[in-house]
Amino acid sequence: MTRARARLRRTVSALLSAVLAGGIAASAVATAPAAQADSWRDKEYWLKEAGITKAWEVSKGANVKVAVIDSGVDGSHPDLKGVLAGGHDVSGAGAPNGEKSIGAKPEHGTLVATMLAGRGHQAPKKASSSAKPSPKATAAASKAMPDGIMGVAPEAQILSVSTWLGSENPGGKSDQDQIPEAVRWAVDNGAKVINISLGSTSPEWPQSWDAAFLYAEQKDVVIVAAAGNRVGGNVQVGAPATIPGVLTVAGLDRTGRASTDSSSQGISIGVAAPAEKLAGGLPGGSYAEWAGTSGATPIVSGVAALIRSKWPEMSAKQVINRIVSTAKDSGTPGKDPLYGFGVLNAEAALKDDVAETKANPLGSIAEWIRVHRRGNFATPAPEPTTAVPAPQATLPKATVPVAVPPSQLDSALPAAVVIGFGALFVAIIAAGAVQLRRVYRASGGGADEPETGAVTSVDPADRPS
Repeated sequence: MTRARARLRRTVSALLSAVLAGGIAASAVATAPAAQADSWRDKEYWLKEAGITKAWEVSKGANVKVAVIDSGVDGSHPDLKGVLAGGHDVSGAGAPNGEKSIGAKPEHGTLVATMLAGRGHQAPKKASSSAKPSPKATAAASKAMPDGIMGVAPEAQILSVSTWLGSENPGGKSDQDQIPEAVRWAVDNGAKVINISLGSTSPEWPQSWDAAFLYAEQKDVVIVAAAGNRVGGNVQVGAPATIPGVLTVAGLDRTGRASTDSSSQGISIGVAAPAEKLAGGLPGGSYAEWAGTSGATPIVSGVAALIRSKWPEMSAKQVINRIVSTAKDSGTPGKDPLYGFGVLNAEAALKDDVAETKANPLGSIAEWIRVHRRGNFATPAPEPTTAVPAPQATLPKATVPVAVPPSQLDSALPAAVVIGFGALFVAIIAAGAVQLRRVYRASGGGADEPETGAVTSVDPADRPS
């Protein structure tokens, strides 16, 4: 068991380091100066295509905290002004408030946060010698969407939980130690939704993660995780997206089909969302175009925040049920390993009548632990009882057979047999010798072959006269 756990520890640690949830595409980001913020906002095709702008008629995520467990979030980005409500570093190498960008892909957390809860910003006014704009023009301008990135839940708040992933952590803490600590901190600090845009190529997770994800389930927190990307090595969904009860997000290309590169497949997938040609903010105030389920995940987390804002008392399992049951079925009819329950439909998730569910459609970590980890937990010691001597079994007394001396008949018979056969043998030999002697004499004698010892017969007619 110890060797198996050690192997799993090394595997998960290495694989989590290699894949920032499909942040694979973030390694090829194309940056642009903040002056082009309005053009970057125009790239957010998913706001309309996924029904998010229609969902804003019902909710924009007010009063909901969403924890972003990632590489840190730059709260000074113009589109994140006033968005961060706190933070924490679990790596030992970041800033105490979780806002320092760290790890192999330091831009990753800010990209995720702007897509989830960015608020855009007002472009600076340009100097003009013309007359003042009319009141009608001013009113129209005030209603226009601001420049920059608008997140799916622009009125939600972000809790930044920084982790060091993708390379050796100077803080000394492993991936598997950081993740459960991050989940617990997020739950204890008021997160109603947790976004985990990171993953691995292993479907298994360390047993040390069980308690943290169980804690989140017991505290009624929605956890949304990335399925991972094929181009990053995730052919199959890996942990933590394989943990029961987690809402796992697959990726779509621009045609609405399962992305070949920016997604993976697996039975734990719950819903699919846009994952290609995404846009987000970078630390320092600039922007990037990127791809991967790392970006699809905050889109779904944002919708979860919209629901939790509209119905504050709704349970986490019901929030997840709303998202997956209103998704547009795609691919193979019914739930499948590429789209899960279907393609995200934010408007339907916020407006449709959905029957209440008694169970999370994506399972329960509590039930999984009960079934799969039961042999790994210590069995409670039995209550002390008064010792009662066990009754002694009654066995028959052992006996030894009495030796009986052999009779004279038993001893004489074998000897008589041996002697009788011996005499018979001698008689046969003697008779044979007599007979041979007679034959020899009758035939006139014989010749000995020299050095052979073998006797051959010689034709008597050949004898010399």
